[in-house]
Amino acid sequence: MTHITPKQRDELPELAPMLDMVEASMGFLPTSMMTMAHWPELTQAFGGLGATILNSGELELGLKQMMAFAVSNAAGCRYCQAHTAQAAQQHVSGEKIQAIFEFESSDLFSAQEKAALRVAVHAGMVPNAVETEHMSEFSKHFSDKQVVEIVAVISLFGFLNRWNDTMATTLESGPKHFASDQLAS
Repeated sequence: MTHITPKQRDELPELAPMLDMVEASMGFLPTSMMTMAHWPELTQAFGGLGATILNSGELELGLKQMMAFAVSNAAGCRYCQAHTAQAAQQHVSGEKIQAIFEFESSDLFSAQEKAALRVAVHAGMVPNAVETEHMSEFSKHFSDKQVVEIVAVISLFGFLNRWNDTMATTLESGPKHFASDQLAS
């Protein structure tokens, strides 16, 4: 049970356009955002940051979602794992999502994807376990702008992992069913 009761949509008319956009994109309103809505300015700022990081840039959304899933797994945030795995399945195969935990040895991932996932996993650890070798290999596959984009994805989910674990955010039914059906098998 969440530590703070999420706001209801009808309590937030000033956030309606952003909430409509989030719901259209995700298929539901995340409980985490509705909890943030106790501070509407935070919700607005976070919504803009998240939209910029996930919906613009040069990288494919599937890679961004796989990294978000990997960093959330490393951090142990089950809420974010369910969200990111469900979002990733819109862009990559279910087989690939299942193999994320063994990406280093899986032929399903390119060298570029492995480099990105390696940095995501190590950045999600506490303390951060990214090493110079990880970044050297990483930089062989991505431009400086893409490196910034990748670290932004990792950092966005670092915030969300801390937020949702601390708040004990209640998982919505869609991601909950996806996680129990797809990730438990």
